[in-house]
Amino acid sequence: MKTFQQHPIVYVVSDSVGETAELVIKAAASQFGNTTIEVRRIPYVEDEATINEVVALAKDVGAMIAFTLVVPEIKAHLVATAEREKVEIVDIMGPILDKLTSLLELRPRYKPGLVYRLDEEYFRKVEAIEFAVKYDDGRDPRGILNADIVLIGVSRTSKTPLSQYLAHKGLKVANVPIVPELEPPEELFRIQPSKCIGLHISPEKLHEIRSERLKSLGLKKEANYASMKRIDDELTYSEQVMEKIGCDVIDVSNKAVEETANVISNHFTG
Repeated sequence: MKTFQQHPIVYVVSDSVGETAELVIKAAASQFGNTTIEVRRIPYVEDEATINEVVALAKDVGAMIAFTLVVPEIKAHLVATAEREKVEIVDIMGPILDKLTSLLELRPRYKPGLVYRLDEEYFRKVEAIEFAVKYDDGRDPRGILNADIVLIGVSRTSKTPLSQYLAHKGLKVANVPIVPELEPPEELFRIQPSKCIGLHISPEKLHEIRSERLKSLGLKKEANYASMKRIDDELTYSEQVMEKIGCDVIDVSNKAVEETANVISNHFTG
């Protein structure tokens, strides 16, 4: 058994942050009980001089090099230099890239940092989902000022599912119900009208949706919530608010949530 004078060292060499390689090394090391391995990251490696320095360091301390280099020239230089200096190396990304190239019949892009950017995208999506929940249904008008998109409309115009759908695209969405008995939040009139989207629906479609909602709750469909007079009053007031704000309006009467969400998403990201 090899005896180390200190904790064995693994240099992680990457043309991005090196997080992927470090996680793999630590996961593998966990299979050896309480053995401690010191991982030293060398991130954003883009030149041969840095490769030469790392190989020299690894040789001096008897370390291994694990790498996730996707640029072929830099990777080739590391492999050749390590072989010449008799330094152990492990290619973490290469084998799976080779297999996927064969499976997909496509060539990799060989762009550093794509995994890291995907991580950023993931966390942005999580943040957007949390935002949509926090500022759903006008709970806190302060969210209006920090939102990418603000949806307004009467009850049962799919504001909440639209907010969640758009959040999964990384957009921070607040939604606000428009009710005749309540003054709209002043924040609605302080944002750029282009950030606000009004949701319109036909009286007949809204009557149908609300009647079904009452039925599912075990209530009579004749309740004021689903009466045509109440619906007409709400829609008239909603139109007045949207006109005052000067926002774009989308008719959701015959649109699926996904369809409306794509229209909105394309408007803001297209």
